[in-house]
Amino acid sequence: MHVDLATQAETFPYAKRRNRNDQAGIWPNHARGRLVDPAAARFYRIVDFHRLLHVGGVSGKDYFFGNYVSPFYSPELFGDSPHSWFGPKPGWWPQWLLFSPALFILWAPGGFRLTCYYYRGAYYKAFWADPPACTVGEPRKSYWGERSFPLIMQNVHRYFLYLALLFILILAYDVWKALWFVDPATGKSSFGIGVGTIVLAINVYLLSGYTFGCHSLRHLIGGFRDQLAKSPACYRAYACVSCLNRRHMLWAWLSLFWVGFTDLYVRLCCDGRSGID
Repeated sequence: MHVDLATQAETFPYAKRRNRNDQAGIWPNHARGRLVDPAAARFYRIVDFHRLLHVGGVSGKDYFFGNYVSPFYSPELFGDSPHSWFGPKPGWWPQWLLFSPALFILWAPGGFRLTCYYYRGAYYKAFWADPPACTVGEPRKSYWGERSFPLIMQNVHRYFLYLALLFILILAYDVWKALWFVDPATGKSSFGIGVGTIVLAINVYLLSGYTFGCHSLRHLIGGFRDQLAKSPACYRAYACVSCLNRRHMLWAWLSLFWVGFTDLYVRLCCDGRSGID
């Protein structure tokens, strides 16, 4: 969509800078006076989707149904469900502060996505028009990179990766638990596959594709080597991660959508409106 730059200078955070760039002559002639904002549109869609996800995450209700647990609440460190690791709401929790089991864990996957290389590309372009485009010159002569505050904090991404890998294992264990159903009459557990089991399994599959295609993991398992050919094991692992990394954006969107759908499915089961479990 094309809009007039003069009327949208206040709407888009980077419009003023882009207008200066236009006056400086760094934008191509066909782009001057017009604003094309695919990066901004993509970023705002991401923000809106995350806002919806976190609304469900802070409610603290309807997040488990039998052996199904919403991924927003797993692992449940403190809470009222039978899946809680350390019991109910702790006594030291401030009474004036909203309590939700998700508040203990959402910062980890949220931080992993916020510092993700794909997400950075989205909001760097959306807010700072940096880089403006592949064939468009930069409005500065020096390159700062992410070596100074606050962008140097993005380097914490590799540590969020370690937490994300741990979350994959925990969510995989939730799928295992979702394979066992308790008979209310006898109290015995029996093996079975429900629709919820499949939903949870797909969630782990998509999150794994996103996590194991991470740029930091790619570097960790082989990218740091000067000659990959000298380490066949690292080379194979590097090639595997690179295969996932080529579709990193697709994995990011699919996993983001499905983790929200999984939470919604568990809530519908709690509400009795899913019709199937």
